Amino acid sequence: MSNDYRYIDPDYVYTNPLTGVLRNLAGIQDQAQLTFLESASVTRRSNELRENPISVRDSASLFAIHHRDS
Repeated sequence: MSNDYRYIDPDYVYTNPLTGVLRNLAGIQDQAQLTFLESASVTRRSNELRENPISVRDSASLFAIHHRDS
C-alpha cells in the first residue's frame, strides 16, 4: 500500500503546480520530506498526548487536543 498522496486539484489551489506536492506551512516541495515531517509531527503529538492525556468532556477539550503552543 502506497503512502503517496494523489490530489485531484486542476486549478492548483491546494498543490504546487510544479511539484504536485500539497501546499504546507513548512514550504516543503519534496513529497518524501513532507511525508517524513507529517509522520514525525503526528508521532510527537501522539506521544505528548499519551504522556499528558486530555480528558474529553466537551468540544473545548477536543480543541485542546489540536492546540499546539509554539
